Amino acid sequence: MKKFIAVLAFIASVSVMSVFAQDAPAQDEAAAQTEQVAEAAAVEEAPAAEEVEAGLHQALKTKFIEGGAGFMSSVALCLILGLAIAIERIIYLSLATADSKKLLADVEKALNEQGVDAAKEICRNTRGPVAAVFYQGLMRIEDGVDIAEKSIVAYGSVQASLLERNLSWVGLFIGLAPMLGFMGTVIGMIEAFDRIQQAGDISATIVAGGIKVALITTVAGLIVAIILQIFYNYILARIEALVGDLEDSSISMLDILMAKFIKK
Repeated sequence: MKKFIAVLAFIASVSVMSVFAQDAPAQDEAAAQTEQVAEAAAVEEAPAAEEVEAGLHQALKTKFIEGGAGFMSSVALCLILGLAIAIERIIYLSLATADSKKLLADVEKALNEQGVDAAKEICRNTRGPVAAVFYQGLMRIEDGVDIAEKSIVAYGSVQASLLERNLSWVGLFIGLAPMLGFMGTVIGMIEAFDRIQQAGDISATIVAGGIKVALITTVAGLIVAIILQIFYNYILARIEALVGDLEDSSISMLDILMAKFIKK
């Protein structure tokens, strides 16, 4: 049935196209000319796009050289290292994210039906800081709920610190990149004034050229700091969300343990 409908639709479309072709030949010629022009424009745009991309690459390369290989390389190194750490943190936080409500329900069900060992097995097979904290609390439950609570609180702090590991390096590169850029600018200005002193006259070409080259490092440092700052704030937001979820889940876990073991 679907094939039959498709065939009918195809025949109808061909019929309509033939009618339009018979009634408006001039439109077909105009359409053909338009297609030829579009094809020619596409052929011309392809090398043009390549030229623009090559021109942008060449411009960046030129600015990098003009800014000074030493300082520009230092700023680029800050960007590379900062992005590497930021991406590693994002991947780690993504892997640390888990459905804590489902985990809590599964642990509570296992405790009520199969015992502590089954709950431990669920926590052991679940990734993330919440499961790790639950496991530590269940490991100490035989010593009493108070000991289990202290273990959950202590290990929760450990897991929170693991989420923030190496993040201070990103903050360092955020502050270091503009500083290196400013230092390159100051050194470039000093070199520009040295050229003026050697020339014995204030030339607009010397002054403008020296200032332009000096400011390139500042712009590069600020761009690097802006990029890393965006990643840094995003990571901090993810960490805050995970820590909040960890604290709420830990309180719920303690309530479950107290309800089950204190009554006994």
